[in-house]
Amino acid sequence: MHYRSLGRCGLNISEIGLGCEGLLGKPESFVHEVINMMEEHGGTGIDLYAPNPDMRSALGRALRGRRDKFLLEAHICTIWKDGQYKRTRRMDEVRISFDDQLVRLGTDYVEIGMIHYVDSLDDWRVVAEGEVLRYALDLKKAGTIRAIGLSSHNPQVALAAVNSDMLDVLLFSVNPCYDLQPAAEDVEQLWNREKYKGNLVNMNAERQCLYETCQRRAVGITVMKAFGGGDLLHADRSLAGVGLSPYQCLAYALDRPGVASVFAGAHSLEELQQNLTFSEAPDKEKDYATVLASFPRISWKGHCMYCGHCAPCPSGIDVAAVTKLLNLGLSQESVPETVREHYASLEHTGGECLQCGSCEDRCPFAVAAMQNMARAAQLFGK
Repeated sequence: MHYRSLGRCGLNISEIGLGCEGLLGKPESFVHEVINMMEEHGGTGIDLYAPNPDMRSALGRALRGRRDKFLLEAHICTIWKDGQYKRTRRMDEVRISFDDQLVRLGTDYVEIGMIHYVDSLDDWRVVAEGEVLRYALDLKKAGTIRAIGLSSHNPQVALAAVNSDMLDVLLFSVNPCYDLQPAAEDVEQLWNREKYKGNLVNMNAERQCLYETCQRRAVGITVMKAFGGGDLLHADRSLAGVGLSPYQCLAYALDRPGVASVFAGAHSLEELQQNLTFSEAPDKEKDYATVLASFPRISWKGHCMYCGHCAPCPSGIDVAAVTKLLNLGLSQESVPETVREHYASLEHTGGECLQCGSCEDRCPFAVAAMQNMARAAQLFGK
């Protein structure tokens, strides 16, 4: 298992974590087996979006004696009412539900307190200007949560929240189909098949901006819906008309700027083990680039996906890393110092490019890599 820094939180988290929805309706013995497998493979991140409080109690019992081995992402503003999992902004319900969650988990703190499901700018204003954010800040001050997070599917809302400087972590839906779609307050538009019938070109600019802003501001991204609810794994259900493997979906999400961990769902121990052994898989099994290039009606031409197909460079340049830092630098009026420092720490930089074109010959997306290397040398200095 590989680990990444969770933005500015001061926490390290496993690249692959667990989304708990697959535990619903399963016996408690299965929950214990899942946590055993997580510990065995070094998986540390667990997102607690899960409707049934009884499942949380079972999870709490499974965590006994090893709570410190895991980073819990618990949702604020969720309630279980009339047999349904609902979002709420009523503070009496918010407090009671979050306290109940801690009791059921058998802990007095969680690493991430995730303000739940903010998909409209009006709702973000309610959260930011009202009691919800103040409550989260109080929890952080008291040490009940270590970091403040927010979950969203809308890049406009997420970007507003990230730019507020109030967030440490963003839980966001990331996969190569959703990334094509413009911002919308109705989350169901992300899997509306009518939206994928036209000729789609490249990643939505607001989503790209969101990922780059998160990396620049050190807001760690944890990923949901990497498999698109499982649809992307089956050609007959995939919104792209082409099926991807779990490894390809995970690799795609982990290559986006700012991403620290993917909380992948699993409905069986076999699925969980496959997710957790991602780092051990051969590179060819993680290669999503050739699949993306074959998506019907979708063109990624000219857009660097940071997939690494450009390697190896005769000069030893990590072309994908240089391009990512170039894009981060160009996204602001002046280059952030942290971006400049990361560029300076590279073993080989854009100024060493021989302009031989071997990287462009290998690129599935016809990226102007030589031009990018020249621009990086000009922006950052040789």
